[in-house]
Amino acid sequence: MKKALLIVSILIILVFILHLVAPKHYQVERKIVVSTQIDTVFKSLCSLKEQQMWSPWAEMDPNMKVEYRGVDGQIGSVSHWVGNDDVGEGEQEVTKIEGNTYIETELRFLKPFESTSVGFLKLKEVDNQTEVTWGFYGENKFPTTIIMLFMNIDKQIGPDFEKGLAKFKTYIEK
Repeated sequence: MKKALLIVSILIILVFILHLVAPKHYQVERKIVVSTQIDTVFKSLCSLKEQQMWSPWAEMDPNMKVEYRGVDGQIGSVSHWVGNDDVGEGEQEVTKIEGNTYIETELRFLKPFESTSVGFLKLKEVDNQTEVTWGFYGENKFPTTIIMLFMNIDKQIGPDFEKGLAKFKTYIEK
């Protein structure tokens, strides 16, 4: 009995220590420059419906069901998706728009697990072109903190962002 209690105590302490040293926040972002005026780029990126034209996740599940609520391109507009195991189920709601340079969304992942992140698109005029930064960030909560010790979210999600931005470049420059 004492041995079992000692083992359980050590495991609890180990989990606590892992939680203390684990990353509490995450952020992933990628950039691309497109040869299109910032106003045109901004209008396109604000539209949740138009985002489906270049979303890497739409390609992962061509049968994904997407529904929209609210006025597309405005604060409060929502896209809700249900797809296969690769894309799961979730919602994206536009929560902030600043001029023609910044769009922020709340990403609510519902399946296969629940979590919330902040997505963003930043635009900057560069020599008559537009630099687009796409990213997301959030907070790791227990027990996700421990899982993140063994996972590199940047390496997992970053390539999807790169693929999406490349598709967006092709889409917006045509």
